[in-house]
Amino acid sequence: MFIFLGGDPSHLSPEAQQAHMQKWFAWIEKLTNEKRYAAGEALLPGGKTIAGLKKTVTDGPFAESKEVVGGFFVVLAKNIDEAVQIAKDCPDYELGGIVEVREVMKFD
Repeated sequence: MFIFLGGDPSHLSPEAQQAHMQKWFAWIEKLTNEKRYAAGEALLPGGKTIAGLKKTVTDGPFAESKEVVGGFFVVLAKNIDEAVQIAKDCPDYELGGIVEVREVMKFD
């Protein structure tokens, strides 16, 4: 699984934002054609956080922009090393974005 953090394009012009999104669409198309893309979605900002035994609900999560989770992909790879290589094509690095690569634990 790829977890995308940071990489906020909001400071770009509308034209540059659109061009950046085209890079994302091209990457998804490439992964789909390679039969590596299983699922993925962008996440809306904000939400709710539930914590503790009392299940306290607060607005959030709130984090520095570089730590905000913006979305995720589930990709098909032989191992984590191959997944890391695939993640290196993410378009958000040019915006200071981070990709966290995690293995999904399967329960049979």
